[in-house]
Amino acid sequence: MLDTFKHQGQRRKLVELLREKGIPDEEVLAAIGRVPRHGFVESGIAGAAYEDRPLPIGDGQTISQPYTVAAQSTLLKVKPGMKVLEIGTGSGYQAAVLCELGAKVYSIERIRSIYNKTKELLDDLGYKARLKYGDGSAGWRMLAPFDRIIVTAASPGIPAPLKEQLAIGGRMVIPFGDRKTQHMGVVTRKSKEEFIIERKGNFAFVPMIGKHGWKD
Repeated sequence: MLDTFKHQGQRRKLVELLREKGIPDEEVLAAIGRVPRHGFVESGIAGAAYEDRPLPIGDGQTISQPYTVAAQSTLLKVKPGMKVLEIGTGSGYQAAVLCELGAKVYSIERIRSIYNKTKELLDDLGYKARLKYGDGSAGWRMLAPFDRIIVTAASPGIPAPLKEQLAIGGRMVIPFGDRKTQHMGVVTRKSKEEFIIERKGNFAFVPMIGKHGWKD
């Protein structure tokens, strides 16, 4: 995949736009500035890759708006070496940003065609995320606990399995609400039984389909 001076210039402009929109975390902005977003969208719409809007990736799914990726990544407060579970691999763009932040990324995707395509893409780009095909709403119990969990699809609530798989002291960012509009939730696990839930603005995501999410 070519990453031209033009693409790099478009990324710099995108980063500056996100900064102007209020994204405060310079490490997140730098990570976004390194990820070639044009490689995560269909070639026919690659010209729009650095616009601050979601784009279709097939099967009714989208690559999230860069502002949303930046906002979730900022709320997640990732540090290098942290073990991060992503629910909803999608295009792989969020996973790539997390890798650029130094996280050990584990990601689950429920749509086989997207899983296959994204796994190959991340491998080709050198991002060492570990991917799984399955129901993300159930998490990845065999590899738990996780320092951080990020959910990139709308949930009707906060799935119990994800809370259970969050390490004590860990942090989860998850949009939850109805199918049209969700609160961006930040869940902090203080102890085995105590969780603090904060709401950080309204967003709109595709629904999280699964046993502990919305029904297909």
